[in-house]
Amino acid sequence: MKKIYGNEYLLKTLSNMITSGKTAHSVIIHGEKGTGKKLIADYYTQQLLCNNPIDGKACGECVSCRNVENHMHPDVTYVGTEGKLEGYSVSTARKIITDAFVKPNNNTGRKIYIFRDCRNMSVQTQNVLLKIIEEPPDYAYFIFTAESKYEFLSTIISRCICLAVSQCTEQETISALAELSYSESDIQKAVECFHGNIGACIDYISDEKIHKRIDLTKSIADSIIRGNEYELNRAFYSVGTERNELYDVFAVLDKFFRDCAVLSVNKNAEIIGCFREQALRLSGIIPQYKAVRIHNIIEESRKAVQLNVNALLAVTSLCAEIMKIIY
Repeated sequence: MKKIYGNEYLLKTLSNMITSGKTAHSVIIHGEKGTGKKLIADYYTQQLLCNNPIDGKACGECVSCRNVENHMHPDVTYVGTEGKLEGYSVSTARKIITDAFVKPNNNTGRKIYIFRDCRNMSVQTQNVLLKIIEEPPDYAYFIFTAESKYEFLSTIISRCICLAVSQCTEQETISALAELSYSESDIQKAVECFHGNIGACIDYISDEKIHKRIDLTKSIADSIIRGNEYELNRAFYSVGTERNELYDVFAVLDKFFRDCAVLSVNKNAEIIGCFREQALRLSGIIPQYKAVRIHNIIEESRKAVQLNVNALLAVTSLCAEIMKIIY
């Protein structure tokens, strides 16, 4: 399995659960896109199914570990999504519940269900899953990954162990990217944009579409600084209406305003976004409280798109609100 950088406390928590015999049957692994949630879900799955664990850690060499690494283990189910929103349906949840009462046939006597990217898991589906999460068979384990644990109902959260995945240090990110044989210049540009998010850095280096998306978001930031609502709308419209692309632009833009808020108080503060120069310029134009208000409306726009509101309508409203707040 790929090396996991950082997150020592989280990994130690998982190992302690294994060695103490108090393994969590339901876990929510949450954190920013690209920080390794799916990798850590596989890591925990290996620990649960390993034939020869060592101090709570999977050996990585047994048949079970290799099958988990290759996503071929017969008792690991990667639950599928459906529809345009790529959500988990009620019918899928019911099938999982039925299957969960079929005993596994591996040496550890465990079976695992992994729900990845639970951004669009409906309330109805969560309510269907609630009973099995409350009272699972002794051998059944459920792992959920999401950008925020608050994607889930409070009743689900209260019955799961919630593990937050954090970004690595920039030096750890540089080391990870160097091991993948990327050039120094590519690594430097990626880390300047995405700092300790290894997954986002890899995407930035390897996917030209990500480059274009970052450049486009920079144009959006420049339009905001210039107070040009026409250019702002035109830049946003060029993103298109594909939800995942809009989510990514919203995320980068949100970090831009976070950095603006921080830099308005301390010009030398560390940033988490891609555009330090632009954030510094805007921090001289708007006070911190306005940047916080814009953060809130970006989140509202993301939720609106998630709920299938017309994307162009949501973007038009967002642009108007941003300009209203700033100017």
